[in-house]
Amino acid sequence: MSSTPDGRPIPPMNADERTTLESWLDFHRATLALKCEGLDDRRIREASAAPSSLTLLGLVQHMAEVERNWFQRVFAGMDVPAVYGKGQSADGADGTDGGFELVDGRGIDEALSIWRDEIARGREICAGRALTDTVLFGGQEMNLRWIFVHMIEEYARHNGHADLVRERIDGSAGV
Repeated sequence: MSSTPDGRPIPPMNADERTTLESWLDFHRATLALKCEGLDDRRIREASAAPSSLTLLGLVQHMAEVERNWFQRVFAGMDVPAVYGKGQSADGADGTDGGFELVDGRGIDEALSIWRDEIARGREICAGRALTDTVLFGGQEMNLRWIFVHMIEEYARHNGHADLVRERIDGSAGV
């Protein structure tokens, strides 16, 4: 697989559906990591613009929660606690902060490590499972394909936020 000049894997343009979905998810995961590169723990905690408290560190923590929620809780049916102590229900409906809250002493290296561990667990759970495998969610059947598409959407949306936050911090734009 080829990569962009900044090292992100380029999804293949003519692949089967599973490879396409996994590749786009990996591309978006790499984009979030790229947005955090080169920032120290002070800068990674800078909010985008008042009154928003959105930070790159908060986005990484949130995506660790999202990875755990959709692959472990929803798809695998595991009863696992929130990554950062204040979690959300499997449907995300309980009004918690979803991992965005910053805690003194937790820096970007720790958050990235936790996030990468959640990604690895999700990959393990999905390995060997068909895109058509279903789980019951909210009274309806949901398949793994839907979860992959939702995860791509979730990353794409938050990567847009990350783009703006990073540009506000040091002027880095694009990617």
